[in-house]
Amino acid sequence: MIHPTAIVDPNASLGDGVSVGAYAVIGKDVVIGSGTTIGSHVVIEGPTRIGRDNRFFPHSSIGAAPQDKKYAEEATTLEIGDRNNIREFCTLNRGTVQDAGATRVGNDNWIMAYVHLAHDCQVGDGTIFANNSQLAGHVHIGNHAILGGFTVVHQFVHIGAHSLTAMGTILLQDLPPYVTAAGNTAQPHGINSEGLRRRGFTAAEIAHIKSAYKTMYKSGLSLEQARTEIANRAESEPELSVLATFLSRAGRGIIR
Repeated sequence: MIHPTAIVDPNASLGDGVSVGAYAVIGKDVVIGSGTTIGSHVVIEGPTRIGRDNRFFPHSSIGAAPQDKKYAEEATTLEIGDRNNIREFCTLNRGTVQDAGATRVGNDNWIMAYVHLAHDCQVGDGTIFANNSQLAGHVHIGNHAILGGFTVVHQFVHIGAHSLTAMGTILLQDLPPYVTAAGNTAQPHGINSEGLRRRGFTAAEIAHIKSAYKTMYKSGLSLEQARTEIANRAESEPELSVLATFLSRAGRGIIR
């Protein structure tokens, strides 16, 4: 299932049923899990580890060296899980030794055309990145986050689980779980209620999350006071635990 015009390094490892399209290039130290489809003109450089049943569309650059002037050819990695869809002209770079040494993408992510994931990004499961979303280095993305088209994320920013950005959002600070953001620079605009309903959150859980949002943004409390109140409530409202933990680690501060 390897097209005759494709170039596959003899040191690459391809699982059962892997399909490699015309003019694709698979470099050394690349491992690709079974059932994965590599489209035409895709370039995958190593060290890169790719799981099962992924689909890479034409002209993506996967596992290239990080765009970091400190990079000195260290053997850093890109790690991609299972069942991800990575569309045309995406660029996913390897990590750096100054951070985790690896860029990681989890499972079941939907990454649309022209998305850039810079070095050391850590992406969870079930995310959606719309066209031209751009992540600088060291960005962390929680499970089921959704980035609207042309969202731009500053380096070291953390984006919480189940959050949502509108088209053209510029994130310079952390985006808490469940929160919807829009604007340049990003401002909070309520919670991702519809997304939560689709993922099985109950009406009571959504009400608790909405109340926590008001604590962060509408109560007049300082961020430290809001952190304390939400942490206390999380003991009886477990859906707030992920929010309380996120706020305790928000190194860049949160959008306000």
